[in-house]
Amino acid sequence: MADVQPLRALHYDPAVVGSLADVVAPPYDVIDASQRAALIGRSPYNVVAVDLPEGEPDKYAAASELFETWQLHGALTRDREPAVWAHTQDYTGPDGRTRTRRGFFCRVRIEDYGAGRVRPHERTHPGPKEDRLRLTRATRANISPIFSLYSDPANGAWSALESATQQPPWGEVTDSDGTVHRLWRVSDPEAIAAVQAATRDAELLIADGHHRYETMRTYAEEIGGEGEHRYILMCLVALEDPGLTVFPTHRLVRGLDDRRRQALREALDRDFEIAEVPVEQIAPPAGGGPPLQLGYIDSQVQRACRLTLKDQSIADAALAGHSEAYRHLDTGVLETLLLKNALGLSDDDISHFNGLFYARDTAEALALVSSGEYDAAFVMRPTPVEQVREIAAAGENMPPKSTYFYPKLLTGLLFNPLA
Repeated sequence: MADVQPLRALHYDPAVVGSLADVVAPPYDVIDASQRAALIGRSPYNVVAVDLPEGEPDKYAAASELFETWQLHGALTRDREPAVWAHTQDYTGPDGRTRTRRGFFCRVRIEDYGAGRVRPHERTHPGPKEDRLRLTRATRANISPIFSLYSDPANGAWSALESATQQPPWGEVTDSDGTVHRLWRVSDPEAIAAVQAATRDAELLIADGHHRYETMRTYAEEIGGEGEHRYILMCLVALEDPGLTVFPTHRLVRGLDDRRRQALREALDRDFEIAEVPVEQIAPPAGGGPPLQLGYIDSQVQRACRLTLKDQSIADAALAGHSEAYRHLDTGVLETLLLKNALGLSDDDISHFNGLFYARDTAEALALVSSGEYDAAFVMRPTPVEQVREIAAAGENMPPKSTYFYPKLLTGLLFNPLA
């Protein structure tokens, strides 16, 4: 059972920091050095200074000092009353369609993974978790939220919040992708109670933020006892929300010597029907069920192909011991048949981008192969939300980057103090 609670949020005071658009940022793991510098150039209060800290000898201590200074100077202020925060994102997806995704920010009690509580859907690795743990220890706050999904077929939670969204929002930001983020504070006890009732029996599925959730679970055990450190900042979105979409993340490989190229060629000939297609049709159609289909192109031949798995029994044999849902997972089948079995990549290679790269745009994937920077690209179909749910319910984790939930949440709209 999900323990969903309102929070006394810590947030920016626009009267001190100016425009909210100047102080928020994308998630830390998509920001490079030049983007970080540009964000800091917008405002010295930009959240990236804390979320992606710099400073010698201890960048985490520098983040802690800065975060505390902002609070002392009134740049960050904490609400007196607990609230949930209705949140909408008006966006145009990579497919060119415009949608609105609706959710709400709250505190959720940290639980071990398991049925009826919280489930992951992707594998994680230790590097990012250590970084986020050190930052959490230093700031004693959730700097960025977890994005999670829950089932609400009756639309009970959003119905309780929707009337508040008819008023001007507390904050509004248009990001660099053109997504409009709006936020409303809802402190009405009846609305909060209705949200809690709608989510009480929900199982939460982490869509984005696995490393940060696992970090917070470790931090909560370190501190021990009861208190605010037992709760994590989440944005919850209903699985039934019409604005919830998943897009694909494509795979690129490099370092293919003659032996690896031959092994890949043999695996493709053995397990797949191969058909040449116009390059503009390399992306397999979304929404298709079995058999598995992939787009494929390599830097030597520069010929776009459609790969179709010859028979589901091939995947079943290669993924014996996995659930039926996983054996039909495009990224799982590709990882086992081609990345691991044919090319010899290990889990560690896949987690740390050793010979492997990810592209969220077909044009980017094609350009990286055309330039010779990568040797081959596998163009994926999006993973349906229901398949994500089925695999998580089976207690399995998908390969990294199996899902691309778009748009991302911004960092800096709200903070959750842990002490």
